[in-house]
Amino acid sequence: MSVIDFPKNTVLTFSEEEELFRESVREFCQRHIAPNWVEVDKRSEQNPMDIPVDIIKKMADQGLFCIPCSEEYGGQGGSYTMATIAMEEIAYADPSVALAVYALLNTGWPFALELFGTEEACQEIIPEVAAGRAFFGIASTEPQGGSDVAGLKTRAEKKGDVYILNGEKTFISGVGEVQKLEWGGGWFTLARTGGEGHKGLSAFALLARKNGELSDGWDPTIYEDIGRHGLTTGGFRLTDFEVDSKYLIGEENKGFYHVMEGFNLARIVVAAATIGASRWLLEQAVEWFRTRKLFGRNISSFQGVSFKFADMYARWEASRYFVYRASRLADKIYIEKDPSYKPLDLNVPVALAKNYGPETCVDLAEEVMKWYGAYAYTKEAPIFRAWLGPFSYVIGAEGAQNIMRLIIARDIIGRDYLK
Repeated sequence: MSVIDFPKNTVLTFSEEEELFRESVREFCQRHIAPNWVEVDKRSEQNPMDIPVDIIKKMADQGLFCIPCSEEYGGQGGSYTMATIAMEEIAYADPSVALAVYALLNTGWPFALELFGTEEACQEIIPEVAAGRAFFGIASTEPQGGSDVAGLKTRAEKKGDVYILNGEKTFISGVGEVQKLEWGGGWFTLARTGGEGHKGLSAFALLARKNGELSDGWDPTIYEDIGRHGLTTGGFRLTDFEVDSKYLIGEENKGFYHVMEGFNLARIVVAAATIGASRWLLEQAVEWFRTRKLFGRNISSFQGVSFKFADMYARWEASRYFVYRASRLADKIYIEKDPSYKPLDLNVPVALAKNYGPETCVDLAEEVMKWYGAYAYTKEAPIFRAWLGPFSYVIGAEGAQNIMRLIIARDIIGRDYLK
């Protein structure tokens, strides 16, 4: 039960189905994730390949992957708002956000595959991801930089019915998971099939491992991250890696546009994870305030503490609004297919959510650590784990923060006035 009496909200309202869904996800997370997240983070810190496969399988059985994907592909047939609810609750139970990020990647990108991929690819990949037997995320970042998607160097040359890929991807989530999960999996990835710039890129469902067998020409490495240890990060080199033409996503040389829509969808659930972690941090702060005394007074009686808490709470409320506003709009566009809205309408709402959610979470974690004092600098206090995990989304994952600001400025002021 929450230690905070949250104000009633007449703006962020949810249907009875959504409330029941949140309750079921929260009950599952509090039973299976909340008691184990610190141990998962510790084990994986020592050995990145110590992947919590047992928890992933339980999450799959609960229906926490591929939430908006069609039931005909093994998905849950839910809404994007339901996916957002799930990611908030998973991150509240695991504020390192590792398990939430696993779930959001295996929700947002399979849905993007369903939107643009071939029937064969969807039928083959999505059911395995939904069942927890495969991973499917995003692999766009390359050594020369992550934000410059249009400048990537990996090339794909078509020979008959296959594309031959050569290049390198870095800072990719799931490199360990595709090696450890029963079926395997891969990524929604980009490679250059045409000339320079964004118009020469094509998207592919790149499967590094399927049916339990590694594909030739895929050479992976695992990185040692400073946080979010329950999900692996790594890179891989592609050397004459063959991709069947059925795994081409959308039209050739249109991959940039498909991946941009995918990023918008992914950023919503990324931001949802950070507001879930922020809610956990707010509750840790309130519990501390009610027990910690200084100079014979509750620490929260000092305005330097309570006023800062009020400011952080306000930022969390705003972040939460931005996140659910974006998810409702995604439902209008992709689930309800309302002709009044188009994918570009998501740009600013998503950028607001991705900009505010992660920054609020990281700033809040820093403040909670200050309020805890020296105790927060020990590994006995888990607050640092809720600081380092979300920090990955401030420094660039799923789009750097200044890219979000650029999107907002570009779409509101006008592209021509930013040249």
